[in-house]
Amino acid sequence: MKLTRQKHAKKNMGFYKHNFRFREPFQVLLDGTFCQAALRNKIQIREQLPGYLDGATQLCTTRCVLKELESLGKALYGAKLIAQRFQVRNCSHHKDPVSGSTCLLSMIEEGNPHHFFIATQDQDLANKVKKKAGVPLLFIIQNTMVLDKPSPKSLAFVQKLQTNELVPEHQKQSIVQLKEKEGLAKQEGEKRRKRKRAGGPNPLSCLKKKKKKTQEGQEPSAEKKKRRKRKRNRVKAEAVQSVRKNEEE
Repeated sequence: MKLTRQKHAKKNMGFYKHNFRFREPFQVLLDGTFCQAALRNKIQIREQLPGYLDGATQLCTTRCVLKELESLGKALYGAKLIAQRFQVRNCSHHKDPVSGSTCLLSMIEEGNPHHFFIATQDQDLANKVKKKAGVPLLFIIQNTMVLDKPSPKSLAFVQKLQTNELVPEHQKQSIVQLKEKEGLAKQEGEKRRKRKRAGGPNPLSCLKKKKKKTQEGQEPSAEKKKRRKRKRNRVKAEAVQSVRKNEEE
């Protein structure tokens, strides 16, 4: 059973590495429900997760998650202690904290550019995560951590990529940055502004056509040559006759 689970995890990780450019160390955002489930099932997240994902990991959370755990009191005190050991990622809710699920959803907006994993036991949050392409989902079942298979949204996204119907957001940004760096963006804008001027006639069409020698044109020259030969023959004949007359006299 453990080998089968490991094979599924390896296959799913290959999907995200190949299609969404996930790289080590893998950044995993955890909420309070996942920490509570790990505590209850005696799972050592920091020790077990790198082996399961077959790579180095960075366990992260947000200030909103920590404040939510503090507000829930003694019931989730152990989960709060676990979450406090993780790195805290900056969110956009410094002045007005929101719920942990809302905060985690905001961290994966715009195509999940930071390549976060989401680790949660909140079913409502999990369903919302599945509606976003390229976001791996982790949860705990029967005392084990499980990486969920790619969602239909992620599969559809990859299919569009393969048919060249869609360009990933990170590739669009990199293309724009490269164009700005090389100054191609300005050149393209200038080219679009330029209007085509009315061009002159094709110089080749203005050349005079060369007259082709026809067979009719060749016939007169042949006739002239024949006439010259006849004249020469007549002169020779007359000279021979005059010589004969002189001899007879």
